[in-house]
Amino acid sequence: MSVRLGGNILVTGSNRGIGLELVKQLLDNTGQEDHIYACCREPEGAGAEVRLSTPPQVTIVQLDTSDEDSVTAAVQVVGERVTASGLNLLINNAAINKPASPALLSATSKADMMEVFETNVAGPFLLAKFHLLFCFCGQMSCRRSAIINMSTLVSSIEKCPQNFHIVQMYPYRTSKAALNMLTRCLAEDFRKHSILVTGVHPGWVITDMGGKEAPMTPQQSVLGMLSMMSSLSDKDSGKLVDWMGNQIPW
Repeated sequence: MSVRLGGNILVTGSNRGIGLELVKQLLDNTGQEDHIYACCREPEGAGAEVRLSTPPQVTIVQLDTSDEDSVTAAVQVVGERVTASGLNLLINNAAINKPASPALLSATSKADMMEVFETNVAGPFLLAKFHLLFCFCGQMSCRRSAIINMSTLVSSIEKCPQNFHIVQMYPYRTSKAALNMLTRCLAEDFRKHSILVTGVHPGWVITDMGGKEAPMTPQQSVLGMLSMMSSLSDKDSGKLVDWMGNQIPW
């Protein structure tokens, strides 16, 4: 089962950076019959660039992935619009990093850890759960459906000794490692429903989180990711790959 990057697509964290670029490039490669749901925490906020251009194929949806009520409301809005045609692609891109890098152990609080886990792990968990519930209710079609969880190279436990000295990022690293396990569990659980679930590392990208020293632009990262996503198949479900499709060890 390869992924068709069309139909109904939901992208979280679409206000700026990689999420915004995903919406832009998906829009360039979809047809009039396709639709993109661009979700962000504060659509009217000063940093929400996605609101500046809203063609007919894009619907902006308020969604705070750390708030279960917000997730429920957003899913209801999307569900009422897609009806029986289904959600073809869910990209869980929204993520936060607290405290500010390098996020040393001494500077990290329990509140930081819990807040990051709520957004980076619980949010994708809830969206995946609601996605499946809609399938059982008959409001969404699970055929040719995929979930992409945006992960990172620094989530790799095997590779941690190679890059820990560069940046510690305790909450971010551990939350993304947990997201990897969520990806693996969902892939096994959803296999019987023909839903592909894959973790993707977008590369080190110039964003608010990635910093200006990063070697890749959002445009380069997203171009590679969308090309890679379109060629994913069942054998890639439950794996962590980078923007070029190279597998990353857990």
